[in-house]
Amino acid sequence: MSNYSLKEVMNKPERLSPGHRMCAGCGATIGVRAVLRALHEGDQAVIGNATGCLEVSSFMYPYTAWEDSYIHNAFENAGATLSGVETAYRALKKRGRIPKDVTYKFITFGGDGGTYDIGFQSLSGAMERGHDMVYVCYDNGAYMNTGIQRSSATPMYADTTTTPVGKQSNGKMQNRKDLASIIADHDVPYVAQTTFTSNFKDLHEKAEKAIYTEGACFLNIMTPCPRGWRYETSEIMKICKLAVETCYWPMFEVDHGKWHLTYEPKKKLPIEDFLKEQGRFKHLFKKGNEDLLVQFQAEVDHRWEDLQYKCAR
Repeated sequence: MSNYSLKEVMNKPERLSPGHRMCAGCGATIGVRAVLRALHEGDQAVIGNATGCLEVSSFMYPYTAWEDSYIHNAFENAGATLSGVETAYRALKKRGRIPKDVTYKFITFGGDGGTYDIGFQSLSGAMERGHDMVYVCYDNGAYMNTGIQRSSATPMYADTTTTPVGKQSNGKMQNRKDLASIIADHDVPYVAQTTFTSNFKDLHEKAEKAIYTEGACFLNIMTPCPRGWRYETSEIMKICKLAVETCYWPMFEVDHGKWHLTYEPKKKLPIEDFLKEQGRFKHLFKKGNEDLLVQFQAEVDHRWEDLQYKCAR
C-alpha cells in the first residue's frame, strides 16, 4: 500500500459479513474488517479465533459471519492451532496436494484475555518457532465477554468487576503489560501497535506488512469497548485519537529488529484528556485523587520516553 488510497481499500469486498451480534460502538469488528482488507485480491485466508466476544458474536455453528475458512479455538490455544494449520499447509504444498498458484494466509484473532493472559504460552511458542502467520490482538483492556473482569492489559486504576472502585480500592493497582515489546523480544520479523485513526492508513499499512512479511508477525490493536470503558458508542474515534495524542497508546512498529515511531503527536496531550472520556476512570477526578492522576501520567511518560529511546537507536 505504498500509494495508499482509502477509497480503493474501503471498496474491497468485506470478509466479515454484517449481521453478527457484536455491540454497537465495539472496536473489535472494526479492527477485524480493517485487517482483512489488507489481503490481496485472490488470496485466501484461514482464520483462527480464540474464545471471546468476537467468537461468540460472529460464529454459532453452523452459522458464521466469516467469509474465509474459520476455526474457533479455545481461549488458550489459538496460537498453537494456527501454527499447526500453517505447518500442514506447507507440508501439503510440498507434496503437490495444493496447487502452487493458490496462496493462503494464516491470521489469528484474540482478545487481550486470550492473548496477554490465557493464550500467552501458545502465542509465545508460535512466535518463537517462526510460523508464517499473523497473530492479531484486539485489545479492549479486560475480559469483556465474561463480565468486564481485569486482565493484564487493563490499565492502572481502571474500574472493573474484579477491581471495583470503592472505599477500599481505587481500581486495578498494577500497570498494564507491554505485550508488543514482549513479542518484539521474541526476535520475530514484524511487530506493530496501532488503532483507529481518521483514514485508517496506519492500521491498513501495518496489517498488509504483517500479512505479507514472511514469518511470525504480531499486531496489537487498541479496540475500545463501550460497555467496559463506558463511553457513548458514537465516540469511538475520539477515544482512539485521544489515546494516541496523549501517548497512552503510541503507534509504532518493529521491523526486523528496528524500532520506528509511525506517529508522533505535535503536542502531547495530558492523560486526563483520555481518561475523562471513560466512565471506568471517573473516580480519578474526585477531590483527593489528584495523586492518582500524577502517577498515571508518570507511567505514560516513562513508557513514551523508553519507546523514543528504542526508536532513536
